[in-house]
Amino acid sequence: QVQLVESGGGLVQAGGSLRLSCAASGSIRSITTMGWYRQAPGKQRELVARITTSGDTNYADSVKGRFTISRDNAKNTVYLQMSNLKPDDTAVYYCNAVRVVLPSISSNYWGQGTQVTVSS
Repeated sequence: QVQLVESGGGLVQAGGSLRLSCAASGSIRSITTMGWYRQAPGKQRELVARITTSGDTNYADSVKGRFTISRDNAKNTVYLQMSNLKPDDTAVYYCNAVRVVLPSISSNYWGQGTQVTVSS
């Protein structure tokens, strides 16, 4: 089992910045990819950014150039630095981790979510 705890959400004006953190605990061995997803009311949950153990990253087109994902493997923590925030970024942000438990078998874990609200 893996537990994920997010922090850093809040209310910010358009153009401002926030830094989200997600700390993993429990059965953290074999965690591979970690990432951030978000879900706005009435919208589908979407990938924001993800990062592999080796540091390879992937971003949604809507956040490229504004958000940066990073990872501290020793601390089992993933971060999302969000800059030049827009009202469309308003959503609940969820931390995600993928853990390989057996060959061809993996499990997804989710944090409780942290609210990000961007005012115009």
